[in-house]
Amino acid sequence: MIRRDITGHGGTPLAVFEDGPEGAPEILFIHGWSQHHLSWERQAPLARDFRLILPDLRGHGASGRPEGDAHYNRSEVWADDIAAIVKACCRGKPVLVGWSMGSFVAGDYLARHGDGQIAGVCLIGAHLRIGQGMNPQVAAARAADTAASAQGMYSHDDAENLAATLAFVKACFHQPPEPDALARMVGFNMLVAPDVRRAARLRDADYHDAFAATRVPALVLWGARERLAPDPAGREVAETLQNARTLVYPDCGHSPFYEAPDRFNRDLAAFVRACQQPEDLS
Repeated sequence: MIRRDITGHGGTPLAVFEDGPEGAPEILFIHGWSQHHLSWERQAPLARDFRLILPDLRGHGASGRPEGDAHYNRSEVWADDIAAIVKACCRGKPVLVGWSMGSFVAGDYLARHGDGQIAGVCLIGAHLRIGQGMNPQVAAARAADTAASAQGMYSHDDAENLAATLAFVKACFHQPPEPDALARMVGFNMLVAPDVRRAARLRDADYHDAFAATRVPALVLWGARERLAPDPAGREVAETLQNARTLVYPDCGHSPFYEAPDRFNRDLAAFVRACQQPEDLS
């Protein structure tokens, strides 16, 4: 794996990690809120056949951490970061894979830049709207789940923050990670400052029009034991996209790519190949 440093919106430095053969079909993985490019470690086998592009989003991991809410609570910031990554790192048209907040970032990109430079989009644990416009049923379920709402992750008190972060990471799974993996995940979550977390998560965005206008192939998937984007969040997204397939992983939570990696990798590989030959999706 190699690291490439590029410049995102407003001059923010972005660390992008790449693996796989040059010239292979490209997959751009966009991690979730308070996460890291290492969230995708179980997708490493895909590098045999595909070029994997794995950024740390602004404020996360090894990327820049500009101060001030305006660097995180505006759609164009995230959209332009992804556009910069596509321009700098992709030879062809990549498939965007967005998990959780990463699906919002993919929506930000589609709203601002359209789908002309991508081959397809895969959304995992996605919502149609976030913030004030979130589906009331979904919002109520999240509000009732202390670990999923993760209010303590905005705290500057280390003990409160750590406890909330551990609970949140556990809530991302129905099938829990091994202890060492869980510790690593909590570690990279703690690289994200509380104020970054707050600004990035507590913003309002509506992706209905962007998804409705998207014509490239789409794959929408979620775990049946989902806690962070519970039903009907995924179904609303799938019904809005014009060219979408849906997959539901029965024994998984918010992280099916980690909980069922062999199945996910097969499903994603088939989707990416079909995006290169759209007739295979019919």
